[in-house]
Amino acid sequence: MIGSTRSILHVDMDAFYASVEQRDNPELRGKPLVVGGTTNRGVVAAASYEAREFGIRSAMPMRDAYRRCPELLRVRPNMSHYKAVSKQVFAIFRSYTPLVEGLSLDEAFLDVTASVSLFGPPAVIAADIKQRILDETSLTASVGVAQNKLVAKIASDLDKPDGLTRINPSDYERRLDPLPVSVIPGVGRKTLKRLSVANIRTVRDLRVAEDRVLEPIFGRYTRKTRDRAAGIDERPVVPARAEKSISAEETYDADLASRDDMERELLRLTERTASRLRKAALAAGTVQIKIREASFKTFTRQRKLQPPANGTDPIYAVARELLGTWLARNPGARIRLLGVGGSDLAPAVQPDLFGGDEAEAVIDKTVDQIRDRFGSDVLGRARTLDQQ
Repeated sequence: MIGSTRSILHVDMDAFYASVEQRDNPELRGKPLVVGGTTNRGVVAAASYEAREFGIRSAMPMRDAYRRCPELLRVRPNMSHYKAVSKQVFAIFRSYTPLVEGLSLDEAFLDVTASVSLFGPPAVIAADIKQRILDETSLTASVGVAQNKLVAKIASDLDKPDGLTRINPSDYERRLDPLPVSVIPGVGRKTLKRLSVANIRTVRDLRVAEDRVLEPIFGRYTRKTRDRAAGIDERPVVPARAEKSISAEETYDADLASRDDMERELLRLTERTASRLRKAALAAGTVQIKIREASFKTFTRQRKLQPPANGTDPIYAVARELLGTWLARNPGARIRLLGVGGSDLAPAVQPDLFGGDEAEAVIDKTVDQIRDRFGSDVLGRARTLDQQ
C-alpha cells in the first residue's frame, strides 16, 4: 500500500437541505421529508434520513417517492437560504486551513496537514469542526479522515449521520476490501453491470483482478482504477475550482407541446442563465440546451458562441436555433424538461461603447438591478409572459 503523509478530511453535511428545513420548522422534525419540486413531475433534491428509510434518494422522481411513502412531506427548495448556511459552514472550515476544496454547498475536502501543529491531530480537528458546526448551525456533519481524498471520502460515508471515521494506510485492505465496488470513483451503473458479469463485486475483487479482465472495461484507465481500489490517490486538495458551466433548467407540470410555449420557456431560462453569468462576471463561449421528452429520453445540444457573451439576446439566439434544429428532427415531440446553459467560461469584458451591444448591456444590467431589489419574477421580456 502507498500512503502519503498528508492529512485530508472529507466533510459531508448530513441530508443538508432537508436538515436545514427540519431545523427551522419543528413540525418537520422526525418525519419523512423531501426537498424538491412541488408536483409529482419533479424530482427529489434531498431526502431526510426518515425518508431514506423508505428507500427515497435524491434525483428520484417525486411520484416514485410518494409511492414508497404516501405520508411523505415535501417543501420547495430555498437555495438562497441554503447558500447562507453553507457560508457559515465553510467559514468554519477556513478557520482551520486555507486549503478547502468545495464540492458543493454541503461537501468539501480539507487539507489540514499544516494545521496539526496549531490544532492537534487530524481526528481532533475533525471532531472540533463537527462540534463547531453543531454549535453554530445546529446541524450535523459526517467526516472522513485519511491520507488522501479518495479514502477520506469513502470514510465519511461509513458512519452516517453524525459520524467520524479515520482510515489509516495499514487498515486499507481490512476496511476497503469488503466494500461494494461502487464506492470507487468512475464506477457507475453501466460499469457496474460489466463488472458484475466479470464477477467483480467488491473493492477486493477489483484490486486483485487481472489486466485481461479489467482492460476491456476500463481501457487505459485500468491501472488508475486498480490503484484506487488499493487506496492510492495522489490528487491534491485544490482550494479554488473554476466554474465549468452555469445553467438553468425546469421540469414542467404539463408537457410543452407547442413551439411557442417551448421558445417562451427557453427565453425565460436564458434570462436566468445570462443573469447568473453576469453576476459571476463571466461570459460563455459555448451555449448548451437540455431537452427531456415526455418519455424521459434526454438530449443535449451545444454550439460555440463567438465572441463569448453573457447577454440574453446572443445566448437566446443560439439556444433557439439549437431547439429549432432538434424539433425539425423530432416533429410532434412533447417536452417535460428544458434547460439552457453556458460553458467554456471566461472573464467577461466590457461592451464596446461604440458597438451595437451597448444598449443590450444597459438593458440587461437594468433588469438585473430591478430583479435583485424586487425579486426574479417581477420583470421579464414580453415574450416570456404567459399567453392568456
